[in-house]
Amino acid sequence: MKKKLYNIAIIGLGNIGSYLFNFLNKNKDNISNKNNASFKIVFVSAKNKNKKRNIKIKKDQWLSDYKQVLKKKNVDIIIELIGGADGPAKQLVFGALKNKKHVVTANKALISKYGDELSKIAEKNKVNLEYEAAVCGGVPIIRSIKEGLIANKINRIYGIFNGTSNYVLSTMDKNNISFNETIKQAIKLGYAEADPSSDINGDDVAAKVKILSCLSFNSFISKNIHVEGIKDVNEEDIINANKLGYKIKLMGFSEVLNNKIFQRVHPTLVDKTSYIAGVDGVLNAVIVDGKPIGKNIIQGEGAGPSATTSALVSDISSILRGNVKFPFAISNTKRKKFSSGKITDLFFSSYVRLNVKDKYGVLTDVTKTFSNNKVSIKRVLQNPYKNKKNSSIVIITHRSKDSHIQKTLKTLAKKSYIIQKPKLLRIENS
Repeated sequence: MKKKLYNIAIIGLGNIGSYLFNFLNKNKDNISNKNNASFKIVFVSAKNKNKKRNIKIKKDQWLSDYKQVLKKKNVDIIIELIGGADGPAKQLVFGALKNKKHVVTANKALISKYGDELSKIAEKNKVNLEYEAAVCGGVPIIRSIKEGLIANKINRIYGIFNGTSNYVLSTMDKNNISFNETIKQAIKLGYAEADPSSDINGDDVAAKVKILSCLSFNSFISKNIHVEGIKDVNEEDIINANKLGYKIKLMGFSEVLNNKIFQRVHPTLVDKTSYIAGVDGVLNAVIVDGKPIGKNIIQGEGAGPSATTSALVSDISSILRGNVKFPFAISNTKRKKFSSGKITDLFFSSYVRLNVKDKYGVLTDVTKTFSNNKVSIKRVLQNPYKNKKNSSIVIITHRSKDSHIQKTLKTLAKKSYIIQKPKLLRIENS
């Protein structure tokens, strides 16, 4: 029986697009045999035709204007690798789905912002919108939730979703070097973009959390999320964490409590002996907590051309097999809309660091302020600085309501003996 032929267009030929182009050409027979369908790359397009690339493009494959692909009747699958939530990427993906073409994308920003609208168009036109590569690269978490964990009711999903920030924090820890030095190193090694702000400020993780939330809880995308990055974590915090038996990780969390969805991204202290503490470098790890499976952990490379291509080929293969699936696992008519919870209503143990003037009565006043705001102290470390005039007070609290901790820090920030804004890092006890 003759295999069905799917014509593919790749739009965007950066590192990932070029790697994918070569991979598909070199592994064409193997991929076709595994999926009982053949494919052909009929068109490619990118912003700069003359850029040096390690790929051989035939003259009739090149499109000078990416929008031309929307009118090509012989294109079945469009792979969007432009990036960005708006602009060309948005026009391309919306246009492709409206023209009844399957879409594969690695664009987390686009899916987290417009996923609900895009899924409605895809469902209406009976085409696939695939985005495995948008979340954690080579970690097959999207398909795992959609298919492998389909029997489970997921209560919580969390983990390390960004390789750049994880590399920065683990390198600071192991090599005892500053945040700025580590960032420069990450850029040099290709683990971070020239502008790493999206990774460092938590926006990259936030986009992934939103996508994982709606898949895990069969809901529409919730835009409300608490986001903190890692730029304020310094060597002193890393050293203190080690003394106290912790490691610092930038983590994303999503859970449903009392019919509200709580989404958050922030630096987190995790027990040194925990699994997540050992996930170092550019690795990602996703922990799914559900019934009947319990805790399920999936770990792997979070980014880079090879890991992303692995996810893209998985999505392409899904389309080659001929099944049209709902983008978010169930029909839009069945998805739920949760109200959003606030992080201030959650309970945490916390790490608080105060830089203070080293004088009589300061520690007494600090502990009194915590007590007045209903925050119980579990442990205190006091480290005098070399000049002897100032010192650092590190406090680990018992589980307390986040709003009470925030109120405590706000009160302390106004005290005359406080030198810098109080530092807060939440502790993950699960």
